[in-house]
Amino acid sequence: MEALALKLKTEGTEVFILPFDIQDRTQVESAIDSLPQEWKGIDVLVNNAGLAAGRDSIQEGKVDNWERMLDTNVKGLLYISRKIMPLMIANKKGHIVNIGSTAGREVYPGGNVYCASKHAVDAISKGMRIDLVQHGIKVTQIRPGLAETEFSLVRFDGDSESAKKVYSDIEPLIGDDVAEMIGFAVSLPEHVCINDLEVTCTAQATSTIVNRK
Repeated sequence: MEALALKLKTEGTEVFILPFDIQDRTQVESAIDSLPQEWKGIDVLVNNAGLAAGRDSIQEGKVDNWERMLDTNVKGLLYISRKIMPLMIANKKGHIVNIGSTAGREVYPGGNVYCASKHAVDAISKGMRIDLVQHGIKVTQIRPGLAETEFSLVRFDGDSESAKKVYSDIEPLIGDDVAEMIGFAVSLPEHVCINDLEVTCTAQATSTIVNRK
């Protein structure tokens, strides 16, 4: 974060780093409360924190993995949003971008609780849109498919060989592709809002149908 902040500063962008554990409600609340007043005019919140842990069948699932996914993907998103939304309402503007997943609309073998967490993100995003529309605040959900980041490495508990197989023989999305979608969504005119956007690589049709060469 410090390296990125330095790079952005050299390009003329002001940066304020605020690291905290999104799973810990107390840390989230303390962090946002500690923001200097001049940094509380938040225009955009990107809820990007998320992970999958394990590929076990549900009857063999590890409860620690379940809690980690729900604490990050669902509760963490709610904690930070709950602190930021009142600031946006007070400022009478704002845009919340929730990073969901194609797994938020379908379920695949071994996906069970991860898919459930992303289904929750889908429902929360729709609920935010309904409740915040009266305040002029935009809510966008972006649902990527196969995207080669550290996602699979985390899911397979550091097993790099298993992680590589997920993206073998295809050209998957990368983080920059998703960032482009976020940038596009938040740069649209004030009267235009993308509510939901699913994006996959060309080779992917569904979570289980992938054209591998």
